[in-house]
Amino acid sequence: MGQPRKHPKLECERAVVLVGMMGAGKTTVGRRLAMRLDLPFYDADQEIEKASSMSVSDLFAAHGEKSFREGEARVIRRLLEGPPHVLATGGGAVTHPDTRTLIKERAVSIWIKADLDTIVARATKRNTRPLLQNGDPRGTLERLIEERKPYYEAADIHVESQSGPHSNTVDLIIDALEARPDLLTAVKDNAQ
Repeated sequence: MGQPRKHPKLECERAVVLVGMMGAGKTTVGRRLAMRLDLPFYDADQEIEKASSMSVSDLFAAHGEKSFREGEARVIRRLLEGPPHVLATGGGAVTHPDTRTLIKERAVSIWIKADLDTIVARATKRNTRPLLQNGDPRGTLERLIEERKPYYEAADIHVESQSGPHSNTVDLIIDALEARPDLLTAVKDNAQ
């Protein structure tokens, strides 16, 4: 394996938020992207677990998806109100209207797309996915992809998840950001 491809330094004034289905590779790609951009990395699910002292599965079981999404929105808000970083969101984070608005206002969003077979293979490796506990993970994932696709399509940048090393997907993101450095510029608050 070679060293990551060199690129001009990108000046990130905004957070970089990865959206997409579970199993698309947001966390793995996000960690590598953060290293390449010299930014902190956060995984929304891990931050939720730290804040609640419960696993995502336990939160879903105890409080349901609606309550989970409310808590997730609060955690994402807290993170996006801070300095620039790379954030991997949960697959359903974009279904919450406050989260969508906040991402649009405070971050550059990147949809990591993967085909259904890839998502099924990756997402079913672990049995900790609360939305896949119904006995039909492929059917559930297919339905969720269709429901969430309009939200994902609203992302600033779309990148196909690569079947090879995750560094390939990171390279595609870096290329897209280099082509659109304006997306990384902070939006000035008109209220000031």
